[in-house]
Amino acid sequence: MNTERTHDGEAADGHRRKSAGGHGGSAPDPRAGDGAGTAHPATAGRGTITGPAGRDTTTNAGSGGRGTATDPGSGGRTGGGPGAGRIAVVTGAGSGIGRAVAAELLRGGWSVVLAGRRLAPLEETAALAPPGATALPVTADVSQPADVEALFAAARGRFHRVDLLFNNAGTFGPAGVPVEELPYEAWRQVVDTNLNGAFLCAQAAYRAMKEQTPRGGRIINNGSVSAHAPRPHSVAYTATKHALTGLTKSLSLDGRRHGIAVGQIDIGNAATDMTAGMAAGALQANGEIAPEPVMDVADVARTVRHMAELPLEANVQFTTVMATAMPYVGRG
Repeated sequence: MNTERTHDGEAADGHRRKSAGGHGGSAPDPRAGDGAGTAHPATAGRGTITGPAGRDTTTNAGSGGRGTATDPGSGGRTGGGPGAGRIAVVTGAGSGIGRAVAAELLRGGWSVVLAGRRLAPLEETAALAPPGATALPVTADVSQPADVEALFAAARGRFHRVDLLFNNAGTFGPAGVPVEELPYEAWRQVVDTNLNGAFLCAQAAYRAMKEQTPRGGRIINNGSVSAHAPRPHSVAYTATKHALTGLTKSLSLDGRRHGIAVGQIDIGNAATDMTAGMAAGALQANGEIAPEPVMDVADVARTVRHMAELPLEANVQFTTVMATAMPYVGRG
């Protein structure tokens, strides 16, 4: 295992907060997440590479993220599998769907840059890499332009290209707060992470994909079923998820001439640590509290990998993956 080591699916209810580890489950305290909050520029890009002989070295964005796990000229190639030789950047990779997708890509032979605010969860994700796989953890706050720039500099410095961005980092915001009581600062945090962060990462990926040879790549945005039907007390989250759909469409249109394919996965009730409380009940549109079913997060990860491994001539523009019996269709 070459470990150079952070958000979930739909927000569960108005009583929980979504962390920045992915959109797809419930919403715990966003401060515990991995895509929002205060970054630490001094540690941006710093992680470990465990080489084939188990030797550890340190990488950082200032050195381009280069390490000794694989030949830098190999583009991160580690062996067989559909993803062999391909490089992915996964934001919100320290927990939830981000972690599951990163692990799935690593199993498929991809080299994966794991982005998030905190190094320790990223290293835990990297520990899931199978023998021969390469994971590079990079601490970054996606809402900060300088952090995003350093993230992609580390990815390109280590692997020399970017083939995939899974734009996954995000936050739900304060739990159970009616719109008339929502502080502007809380609104702004959600917008900065879910929308501005997604834009900044997509912009950086665009720049890399346009310049590299072979040219092109793929961006997959983590949307939500809340992009179609909101939950109670989710105005900031729901607004950003609707905006993300517009971002996906615009990026997809502008990417055609550059060989950049852009799609979106809308997720509902993926089973992660964040959705554990769903069995006890989630706030429904009629004001009742009712338990909701969840689905295996691995099914989300496999869907993302399928989208990622299509040839660039093919694109899944939008797809929805959700727990079959969750109260989504017809809710409200």
